[in-house]
Amino acid sequence: MANTETAEHSKVLQDKEGKYLTFALGSEEFGLEILKVREIIGYMEITAVPQTPSYVKGVINLRGQVIPVVDLRAKFGMETAKVTEETCIIVVEIHQDGRKFSTGIVVDHVQEVLDIDGENIEEAPQFGASVNTDFILGIGKVGDSVKLLLDIDKVLGNCDMASLS
Repeated sequence: MANTETAEHSKVLQDKEGKYLTFALGSEEFGLEILKVREIIGYMEITAVPQTPSYVKGVINLRGQVIPVVDLRAKFGMETAKVTEETCIIVVEIHQDGRKFSTGIVVDHVQEVLDIDGENIEEAPQFGASVNTDFILGIGKVGDSVKLLLDIDKVLGNCDMASLS
């Protein structure tokens, strides 16, 4: 029985193996599945939308397409930071209710694309029932550092992006 659980656990981690775009929010490092990333653009003027949650910065017009933009720092309850020349918007494709949406996420700076092997990805730690870690795909171990690998569909899933698009 224990071997079956270990084999299933190993298969789950192997499924998470792949290329991740890594980026930073302050001193924290995160990763997104590269297949979810549509493009990376420099920070641009964002038009605020009234009566949206505080983490929704607004919308941008990207080559004729209106795309909602979420401040990932605010979404994660982090302190806001000044926009610098390294601040950028990662345009990701999320799936919600069987439909695809493009959404921009504001990050402090993009780092690199890493190929992370399944054996270097661990499950998200459990902090008890009061802490939701469902949005963490896993913890990627890269050298001496760790990267929180995000399931961007779940990070942005509770935002109603459909109504903003």
